[in-house]
Amino acid sequence: MKPAPTFGQLVERIQTAHHELAIQAGRAVNISLTLRNWLIGCYIAEYELNGQDRAHYGDRLFSELADALQALSNCNRRQLYRYRRFYDLYPQIVGALSPQFRELSPLSTEEIVGTASPQSPGGAPDLVARLSYSHFDQLVDITDATKRSFYEVECIRGNWSVRELKRQIGSLYYERSGLSLDKKKLAELAQHGAEPQALLPIRDPYIFEFLGLKPAEVMSESHLEAQLTEKLQAFLLELGHGFCFEARQKRILIGDEHFFVDLVFYHRILKCHVLVELKLEKFSHENLGQLNTYVNWYRRHMMTEGDNPPVGILLCTDKNHALVEYALAGMDNQLFVSKYLLELPQKEEMQLFIDEQLREVG
Repeated sequence: MKPAPTFGQLVERIQTAHHELAIQAGRAVNISLTLRNWLIGCYIAEYELNGQDRAHYGDRLFSELADALQALSNCNRRQLYRYRRFYDLYPQIVGALSPQFRELSPLSTEEIVGTASPQSPGGAPDLVARLSYSHFDQLVDITDATKRSFYEVECIRGNWSVRELKRQIGSLYYERSGLSLDKKKLAELAQHGAEPQALLPIRDPYIFEFLGLKPAEVMSESHLEAQLTEKLQAFLLELGHGFCFEARQKRILIGDEHFFVDLVFYHRILKCHVLVELKLEKFSHENLGQLNTYVNWYRRHMMTEGDNPPVGILLCTDKNHALVEYALAGMDNQLFVSKYLLELPQKEEMQLFIDEQLREVG
């Protein structure tokens, strides 16, 4: 019989169990999402070859399929193309399917043309277990197979986060390695200080949508920011002035990156979107540039007939300072600007609100 545990051993056992099971949970979510997206690509490829009515859809296949799959997370037209490419570039993932999931595949293992690259560490099961789908989403943009395998190996060896993988690709690590006389030294430098994967990568946009989570549940930078954002939302609605709440932590896709707008309103009097960004730091031009990017994105993608250009409100703050900046995104209609100044909260009013909230939590 084992000796009775001490209190310290009790704490250690609970912490160990939590740590180990959390790792397993994160891996299980990653693997399930990766296999789902690979199977989607596999189904599309098989349909393009053998579908009974494929000729009817032709070039409209991905658009029609995206419309039919609107209820599923991340199955828009662009993503479906990427799943198809993911399947094309990683046919060996069929070897990572369990017997249960292999029954879902329209193809048998023997029918899959292509095997894991000799450079791939551990083959398909290890790739799927060690890399999230967001890693693969970065890798599928690399057309050269050798280069792609290089980043697979280095990513797994260094346990890189997705952001770190993207940074290394952007820094031309592969090309620099090819030109380097001391490749081992370069690899040590590249791995030193690299950002590792999180224990539970639930903040990954693909994963939280796959799990059915709302962005607000997982994307807040801090508890304080979440509290302030919630109170700010109520504050603007109580002001009246035509604010209609639309979204919190609104996800937008710019290029291949996801961004999140803290608060989005539609102003029924100004007939425009109002985007609000809260930063728990002093004002910087980077903050204003980020908000202006969001405003320009809304101007291009969300404006409909009769809408005025969107407006951005930036709140930058620390314990001793509060600053409000409006991003007008190049509006030159002076009449509209004058009306906007009347209908939106005064800067002093917003600054007073932030100061009061910080005193309460300070």
